Amino acid sequence: MDYSGFMGVPITFLHKFNPDQFELIKFRKGDDDNDLSINGKCPYFRIIIKNRKPITATN
Repeated sequence: MDYSGFMGVPITFLHKFNPDQFELIKFRKGDDDNDLSINGKCPYFRIIIKNRKPITATN
């Protein structure tokens, strides 16, 4: 609720996606050393999202 940065979530997140709450930034599946890898392979597809309205101390 209070995190304002980017978050990597699994593709199953789309079942609960609320466009009023989260912004879709990017879809990630690659071999550029930025994705989680196991034995040199990147088996996990991630969606990068951002909270549209993070709660801060001033809210």
